[in-house]
Amino acid sequence: MSVLIAIPARYASTRYPGKPLVALRGADGVSKTLIQRSWEAAMAVKGVDRVVVATDDDRIREAAEGFGAEVVMTSSDYQNGTERCAEVLDQLGGFDMVVNLQGDAPLTPAWFVEDLIAGLDADAGAEVATPVLRCDGRALNGFLADRRAGRVGGTTAVFGADRRALYFSKKVIPYTGKIYADDAETPVFHHVGVYAYRPSALAAYRGWAPGPLEGLEGLEQLRFLERERPVLCVEVEARGRQFWELNNPEDVARIEAMMAEMQAG
Repeated sequence: MSVLIAIPARYASTRYPGKPLVALRGADGVSKTLIQRSWEAAMAVKGVDRVVVATDDDRIREAAEGFGAEVVMTSSDYQNGTERCAEVLDQLGGFDMVVNLQGDAPLTPAWFVEDLIAGLDADAGAEVATPVLRCDGRALNGFLADRRAGRVGGTTAVFGADRRALYFSKKVIPYTGKIYADDAETPVFHHVGVYAYRPSALAAYRGWAPGPLEGLEGLEQLRFLERERPVLCVEVEARGRQFWELNNPEDVARIEAMMAEMQAG
């Protein structure tokens, strides 16, 4: 099985323009851009044949080529990373699976992606899969604090016994009125912003117009659910690592603090 990782990156983010080029300082004191840290996370994944940055912006292309990444230039017309990944596959071809490692998740451990690839490969009935991580109290409390402050933070997921997704939301679902200690297990799952697709899923996706739920939530994976195409949720384990995406400017300090705590360079 041949696997491609594509890292979609656009400069004109609605919530955080220029986000891929934001600098993040590691525990070693060295600052690297978000796109470089995301690329380094992708390069650490085992069993992958090729890693590319997919962008429509020359500023991102120049930065990525500057630290040694292969870049694929794509159209500026796309609404999300899944559409951009579909063009990357059109340009490069010849892969059995495409992984969309979104360029705002520099703390993504390699085993999240490795487990995702293995999960989709093992389920012949699935065309698309995504990781989910059970929140501890610290992560859940971070979600709730963001919502109280009016910030749209990470996404949560609910799924059935067959691990097929029931829904994804930027609201915290399912509802729980309990207060959890930082190290307590909770019933809430953090959706990790990575996807693995078979080529058939990407081909179908580009032919569908966005549905109302995708428009309301701003979540690209809901296009699959609105077309009644299942999304496999692969549960991954933190193994003591912290995970957070860079969604808002306030997340820069949060991610830098996590890297310092984990001694991540």
